[in-house]
Amino acid sequence: MDQQTQKALDQAFKGPRFERRIKRRNLVDKSWASSISIGGVGVIFSVLLIMFFLVYVVAPLFASAKVEVRGDYALPGASQGQTLFYGMDEYKETAMRITDQGDLIGFEVKDGSLLNQNQLPLNGATITSFAKVNEKEKILAFGLSDGRLLLAKYGYEVGYPNNVRTIYPELSYPFGEDGLELADQPITQVAARVNDSQLVLVYQLAGQDGVEIRQYDKVESMLSEEVALEEYDRGQIAYSGALDWVKLGGYMRNLYLVSKSGLAQYYDISKAGLPELLQTVHLVPEGKEITSLNFLLGEYSLMVGTDDGRILQWFPVRDQQNEFSLQPIRSFDVKGDVVNFVGIEHGRKGFVTLDDANQLNLFHSTAERNLASVQFSSPLRYAEVASRGNGALVETAAGQIYVLDIDNEHPDVSFSSLWGKVWYEGYGSPEYIWQSSSASTDFEPKFSMVPLTFGTIKAAFYAMLFAVPIAVMAAIYTAFFMEGKARQSVKPAIELIEALPTVILGFLAGLWLAPYMETHLAGFFAILLVLPIGILLFGFSWSKLPEPIRLLVPTGQRALLMLPVVILLGWFALSMSGPIEHAFFNGDMRHWLTFNAGIDFDQRNALVIGFAMGFALIPTIFSVSEDAIYNVPSYLVNGSLALGASGWQTLVGVVLPTASPGIFSAIMLGFGRGIGETMIVLMASGNTPLMDASLFQGMRTLSANLAVEMPEAEVYSSHYRVLFLSGLILFIFTFVLNTLAEVVRERMRRKYGSL
Repeated sequence: MDQQTQKALDQAFKGPRFERRIKRRNLVDKSWASSISIGGVGVIFSVLLIMFFLVYVVAPLFASAKVEVRGDYALPGASQGQTLFYGMDEYKETAMRITDQGDLIGFEVKDGSLLNQNQLPLNGATITSFAKVNEKEKILAFGLSDGRLLLAKYGYEVGYPNNVRTIYPELSYPFGEDGLELADQPITQVAARVNDSQLVLVYQLAGQDGVEIRQYDKVESMLSEEVALEEYDRGQIAYSGALDWVKLGGYMRNLYLVSKSGLAQYYDISKAGLPELLQTVHLVPEGKEITSLNFLLGEYSLMVGTDDGRILQWFPVRDQQNEFSLQPIRSFDVKGDVVNFVGIEHGRKGFVTLDDANQLNLFHSTAERNLASVQFSSPLRYAEVASRGNGALVETAAGQIYVLDIDNEHPDVSFSSLWGKVWYEGYGSPEYIWQSSSASTDFEPKFSMVPLTFGTIKAAFYAMLFAVPIAVMAAIYTAFFMEGKARQSVKPAIELIEALPTVILGFLAGLWLAPYMETHLAGFFAILLVLPIGILLFGFSWSKLPEPIRLLVPTGQRALLMLPVVILLGWFALSMSGPIEHAFFNGDMRHWLTFNAGIDFDQRNALVIGFAMGFALIPTIFSVSEDAIYNVPSYLVNGSLALGASGWQTLVGVVLPTASPGIFSAIMLGFGRGIGETMIVLMASGNTPLMDASLFQGMRTLSANLAVEMPEAEVYSSHYRVLFLSGLILFIFTFVLNTLAEVVRERMRRKYGSL
């Protein structure tokens, strides 16, 4: 190279223009590198922010309750007898106290100042027994010394003295101020229940061993709208010995006669004239005594306080013979040796206890949680929880009232209630149950995550069982055996399926595929047998054709000949559904499965989900797997063929091991999408939260449950936060699954990377 040429090159690469070009290029490179870094950090930050938000919403579920003493003051009307009942309005502004002298004392909760005082219309009699009749309707029953039963309804009247809103407690008498004349002797024990049409009374008279049962119809006058009672049935139960509690269940059927020794007789009084003794049982261990007895919300569970510092929960359980028996369900321990009092929450399955260690304990029965404890300096006698569970009044034996503020938003959620079997009222055994709402006011939400998680995995499993063999086998053939022109048409066509909205697939699966599959169930199972055999026979027949005929179709395009064959075989199998059912299943396969094989069949089941969601997963798995196989280096394939290996040997020994990390990634990617799929399972699964792996049963997934219930959930309620917990579980599950997949993929890549 001469000097002039060298000089020109030096000027071209070292001149000002060249330096500006290099600087500009470096600036562009740094800009793109910074943009990519910022984007990556932004993605990580966004994911962490989403996770932080989910944790922020879910965390209060597991926070302990907080109880604070807001104030104390002398017992209003302290000289007027012993307290029978406390009531408090829902705003914690006004409370009432009813004593055994028949006095109603209304006072302000904050400082105990008196609002009003009234006297029950006892007409010279005294109160000899007391019972709560209906928590929802706020009705109380007072047994009197002259044999009358007085039914009173308490409430709160709003007034505006001096333009200041004031709430006054008041009593009304829905069945008259004279009460019901039952006998001439004092009523020593009483239990009563009332609903829209009926009143049931159970009572014991002084000097009598047995108890009386009376049932009344409520008759409303069309003119005055007054309600009269008409007795239509009565009965009697003989009972000897001490009777300390008479408890009548909320359904007016279950009657319990209980003594302090723990002996309980359980009766069915649905027919008052013919009461049936169902069981005699000891509610406490031998040598122990009952010190307090109360119903839990709903009047179904008995909460038994004992003299050894425990609270035992009992409720009736139905066995396989449709017979009920009282069974012990749970046990709770308190600090003291004796449980003096058991009070209930009015809106949840929670309760409070007072013990001889001067301690108040706040529990939730189903969650089996001791939520909070408060220590006092003097003995405690009575506790009343506010209707919203956000406060309480505690009366001491020294004549003081303590006002408590309670922060206890989510007592019904615990790790055991979310992930363990729970024995709910009305169930025969502990089970995993998801049931978040009901029309009943005493309904207990059931928030088990297990059936939803199980349903999520079940749906993804059956979808993958359908999609993986088809997608991977199709990818192998398309990438390794199919010629280039055919591949350029087939691959985009399959990937185009992914553009179909899943809501359309779910719509078709729920409204067309599910009923069609139900009527042609035998045909769908026949496909599993007919299709493989038919394909093998066609392949064998093709191999026997003369070579000139076979050469008319290029080798890489012969798979296209299978399309009409597969369609024809599928049509044949489905058309044989009727004859198969008549030959083997008495004309109806679904009926045969249910009544002969004992297999329940739902129209929208896992089989429908397997076909519909599996169809949606095929393009994802196929595309990634096909790319992994097609991108295996050609020198590996050519080297194997050059050494004498056949195409299948090269595929099995070289191509698949080298592409296995990519194939594994494709499968895990499809599984991850199946876990998060919403619309298909929402529309085609039946949304039944069952713990059943059967192919013929539906399921409810975490994502579908979110879509169904989130619009109806009360913001910041336990239901709302548990739904966010479902999202957090999906998030964690996907994160763990992807991390595990990446670890396995890297190990496989290192293992087969040296090929």
